[in-house]
Parts: sequence; structure tokens; C-alpha cells
Amino acid sequence: MKLFIREQSPLIIVYLAQLMIITLVYRLDGGSGVTVSLYAALLSTILLLGYLAYRYLANRTFYERLMTVPASLEESGGPAQNTPLAGSLRMLLTQQFRLYQNDLHNYRHKLEEHIHFINQWVHGMKTPLSVIHLMIQDKDGPPFTAIGDELDRLKKGLETVLYTARLDTFEHDFYVERLELSAVVRSVTSEQKRLFIRKRVFPVISVESGVSITSDEKWLSFVITQLITNALRYTVEEGKFVHFHGYLEEQGRAVLEVRDEGVGIPPGDLPRVFDPYFTGVNGRSFQESTGMGLYLVKQICGKLEHEVEITSEVGKGTAVRIIF
Repeated sequence: MKLFIREQSPLIIVYLAQLMIITLVYRLDGGSGVTVSLYAALLSTILLLGYLAYRYLANRTFYERLMTVPASLEESGGPAQNTPLAGSLRMLLTQQFRLYQNDLHNYRHKLEEHIHFINQWVHGMKTPLSVIHLMIQDKDGPPFTAIGDELDRLKKGLETVLYTARLDTFEHDFYVERLELSAVVRSVTSEQKRLFIRKRVFPVISVESGVSITSDEKWLSFVITQLITNALRYTVEEGKFVHFHGYLEEQGRAVLEVRDEGVGIPPGDLPRVFDPYFTGVNGRSFQESTGMGLYLVKQICGKLEHEVEITSEVGKGTAVRIIF
């Protein structure tokens, strides 16, 4: 109703001005008295109100539709009314929606092609890395150790690119099953043993027996790998530990806590550690920081319907809890 009144306000103003002018002309011409002028104005006003009532009733659905915010794209069409204005608007919105759908389809097609290219490129890069690993695995000496360490970094970087690209199509690339938490943790820590050895930091696994979870092993392993990488990156002293504690809460939910003994996160940075590309104060001291590790952890756990919590104390370390 408010929209209708705003739209018809120019007509009402013109009508009032016209009524005043005609009444003034009557008076200046020495014509009929005040009673006749008021009667004429009353009749004219009744005609105006009748016209406005007809216009409002004919386009009521149209005005209500314009004042309602659509809840989805399917509801964004014009009002289903046969008046010329409503019909023209409906045709315009329908055409715009079709153009939008075509552009969205083209965008999705290009995105799928890009993701496919990234997948192929990453898998193509893994082959020469594996060949180089085979070439140096029997070699001794600091140069070959350094090459192996750099190859590990390259492999982790490629995996981060691959999982980041697959994140948008997560629903097509996961398989939920019942897993033993202890087996998953031990498998991941075993895969990262070269990194533990290089940093001279030791994993301590304490997972209660019989703790099982429902998750995707591949994505969960990547999440734990990211937590290990972060824990070792920010542990500067040798001989420290990374603790893996798995247990059941009182509510019956399984929890995996990964706690390091590193430099910790300043309180001012803690609320933003899950933001993409955020490195914070520690990122200025550790050049390998990308700000994507915890972001991917948060995103993947959200898609797996796991909760993530983080606590930290400067100089004492950081603890990340995954609640299944």
C-alpha cells in the first residue's frame, strides 16, 4: 500500500492543484457559491478515490510482490498478474533470469575445467617428484638430505593446491565410513616421520582404545597433516613434543586434540587464524607461513560436520581440538 501511495502521489498533487485552480476560476468569474463549488469538489474527489481504488485492486499483487524480498532465485520472477505493467515486468525479469542462468552455467563450466586442469597438473608433477625420491633414497650426505627435505615441501605444496581446488566440489569427492581414530593418527604421523626427524620433534600418541569416528579418511588425514605441519613449523626448539590425544567426551562425542610446544599464537591473532591467507605476527617471523593451513582445516571440518576449536598461549604452545 505504501508503494502504491508513493507511486500515485504525483497524480494526487496534480489533482489537488487542478481542483484549487478550478475553484479559484469559479470564484473570480462570479459564478456559483461556495456550496456548489464544494459539491463539485466532493464529486471530483469521489471519482479520484474510485480510480485509485481500482488501480490498487488491479495491481495489488504487483505492489506486494515488489515489496517482498525473494527467498531464492526461483522466486525472483515478476508477479503472476495480467495487467500490462505486471506482465511486462514479469517478462523482463524472466529474460534477465535466463541470461543470469546462462552466465552462471558458463562460469561453472570454466571452473570445472580449471579444477580438472589443476588435478591433472598436480598428478603430473607428483611423478617426477617420486622419480627423484627414488634416485636419492639410497644416497647419503647432507646434499641428498636437503634435496629430500625440499621434495617433501614440494609434495605438501602440491597436495595443498589439490585439496584447495577440490574444496568447491567436496560433495563429489568424499566417502564417509567408520574409522578407528588411533589407526588414522598413527598412519598420518608415520607418513610425516621425515618431517619429525628433520625438526627433531617427537610425536606422542595417546588415543583411548575403542574410540571410533565417522569421517572421510582421506580428507581427515589431510586435516591432521596440516595440523602437524603447523605444529612443527612453529616449534623452534629441538627435543619438543607434539601430543595427539584422542578421547570421548562426557556427551559421548569423540575428540582429537593436537597440541604442540611451540611459540604459540598472540591473543590478538587468535580470532582470525581461520581466515584465508592470514599469517599474523608469527607469519612475519616464519617465512613459510601461507595462512591457508588452518583455513583449510576449518573448511574441511565444516563440510565433514566436525567442530574445530583452538587455544594457545604465547611461549607454551597451541592446541587444536577436532570434535567428531
